[in-house]
Amino acid sequence: MVLNVTPDCRGSWEAAVLRLLGDPYNFVAAGPRLHEDWAHDVLAVLRRSVPDPRGWAGLDRDRDNTARHEVPAYPFEPPAASEFPGCLHPLATEAAVAALAVMAEEWQAEFAPVRSRPDRDAVLADARTLLDRYGPTAGYWTNATAAASDPAPDFLAAGLRGTESRLFLTGEYINGLDLFDDLGLIAVNDDEVGVFWSFGAY
Repeated sequence: MVLNVTPDCRGSWEAAVLRLLGDPYNFVAAGPRLHEDWAHDVLAVLRRSVPDPRGWAGLDRDRDNTARHEVPAYPFEPPAASEFPGCLHPLATEAAVAALAVMAEEWQAEFAPVRSRPDRDAVLADARTLLDRYGPTAGYWTNATAAASDPAPDFLAAGLRGTESRLFLTGEYINGLDLFDDLGLIAVNDDEVGVFWSFGAY
């Protein structure tokens, strides 16, 4: 596996991760593409069984959570790889950018949705920076049900609170935290898979 990396790519990508997704409850991780059926590679990322192939830092507040003693992939309890086709829908590139951008919103009490923020263009630019890692031929998938009938749903107009999805989260109530909603985006190219997930919790 040969990954094309310019010297400043890592810094730009990690800075965009923190600016865009560092505040809400989000998961960002990448893993190597080792299987023809990339669902197996995504599951490895969700289970934290593979490292980022470039060694870049993502976001994973639950990596050391004791909840993983009960649910190893916590907060995920994903379907089997064979069930992925029924749970995920392909996205056009610009829709993938918008899906990632709205992950900067809060699930509850969001007073400044991305669509109305004065820095909307900067938020979208950070989302593009994150997806640029996967190159112009990457494919994108989401668990958002709006994409089942349209690969280019308007995530910006809907925002997180207007987005329904097929849950990849555990239904277990652990450590006093109830997980109630999610939005996921998966990026796939020949060498890597990227996983971006936003969680609603209280």
